[in-house]
This record gives sequence, structure tokens and C-alpha cells, in this order.
Amino acid sequence: MLGPLDHVLVWDLETIPDLAAAARAYGLKETDEVGARETLGEKFPKHIFHKIVCIGALIARRVDGSWQVRSLGAPHVEGRSEADLISSFADYIAEHRPQLITFNGSSFDLPVLRYRAMINFVSAPGLSSRSYFHRYTEDAVDLCDCLASFNSSGRATLHELCRALGLPGKLDDIDGSKVFGQVGSRRWRPIASAML
Repeated sequence: MLGPLDHVLVWDLETIPDLAAAARAYGLKETDEVGARETLGEKFPKHIFHKIVCIGALIARRVDGSWQVRSLGAPHVEGRSEADLISSFADYIAEHRPQLITFNGSSFDLPVLRYRAMINFVSAPGLSSRSYFHRYTEDAVDLCDCLASFNSSGRATLHELCRALGLPGKLDDIDGSKVFGQVGSRRWRPIASAML
């Protein structure tokens, strides 16, 4: 059996606002998207109102002292439900219990994943198979937190870090703020490609 640090899952979420959930939460008709948008305003929505549309993931294992990438993909909700996407991801975690690696995952991806599992009635026992929600363990490593020494004033975005290092960072035509428009126009390939 692999040790706890011999199997890693590097992952990221892409989300859009869940206007139906926001409408329910604020006492509006579930179909009142205009009212839900007005209620949410221009601010970044609360985590519970982020609907997962894509999960980008890289799976690697340490074999004979070196890391080998076993899988790289970005499954999305075209042709499957958000619940199916979450369930498949959580089932993989339950079966393999990998170390999770994110960038800003403690502050965003993990809470969103847990909320969305609840909203979609996905039991997701894999999310509690290790101490993934305990911030200072090696079970879930948030590179944003680690690089900033867990100090909010030291945080940088992944895009800023990549650009400072001379790497491309996010593609100019797609970032998290543009995902909603891409989903609305059924353009899944740019979303999935941007994650890889």
C-alpha cells in the first residue's frame, strides 16, 4: 500500500453562480434569476452559491523515488450533473485517500466542494477519510497558504506568482470571472483546457 505522501491529487474547481440556490435562500421564486442576481449583487458570491461546473485534476504517484503523472483531466457538467461530478471525485478520494494539493483550496475549493455535496445530497464519505479540512495538516496542502506562511498579507494569486516566475499564468481570454459566460454559450472546451 502506498504511504500517505506517495499519492497526490492536485485539483482546482471552476464555478458559476447558483442562482436557483440563491433565490431559495433569499425567499425568491427559484426561477427568478434576475432577482437572485440583484440580491447577490456584484460581490463575489458566498461559497454556498458557487455551482461546480468543472474539476481539473492531476493524479501522481511516487514510484522508485520519482513522481509519475497517472492522470490529467478536467471533467465538467456537460452531459452529467453537478452531483455526478462531485460523487465521482469524492469516490476517487474515498478509494485512494490521496494527499490533496490546491492553490487557495482551504479558503475556496474545499468549502465549496463540501457545500455543493450537501446541496446535491451527495454523501461524499471520502471527504472525511483524512483530515482534509484541518488547515495545518499534510492531508490537504494549500500552496497559497504555505507560500504566504499562513499570513493573509503575504498571499499572491496563482496568476501573479506564475507571471512573476516568467510562466504564462492564466490564459488571457479565460479566467474564473468568464466561466459563467462560457457555460452559458456551451463552450466547455475552453474551460477544461484553461484548467490543464
